[in-house]
Amino acid sequence: MEYHLNELPTMPLFPGLKAKAVHGAELSWIFWEVEQGAEVPEHHHPHEQIMHVVAGEFEFSLNGHTKTYTSGAVVVIPSNAVHSGKALTPCTLMDVFTPVREEYK
Repeated sequence: MEYHLNELPTMPLFPGLKAKAVHGAELSWIFWEVEQGAEVPEHHHPHEQIMHVVAGEFEFSLNGHTKTYTSGAVVVIPSNAVHSGKALTPCTLMDVFTPVREEYK
């Protein structure tokens, strides 16, 4: 299977965040466009997650520790870890989840 990002449907999953998703048998790859000031509320999930900040400044909290990440940063988020985030500037992010995020299909 192959995809082109421009052809994938956009999903408004949270206020100020738009996502495009690609799913394999065991993982989901999510491409985010995030408006400045948009927030991802504190949450956790059973999925292991890897976040990549492609562009912008993203304030991210993981298990109570908050740091600002910029272009090129990669963060590994363990299964069930409590995390949240806020876009300090417009951001482009990528997340990989395993197993598949069924609710993003």
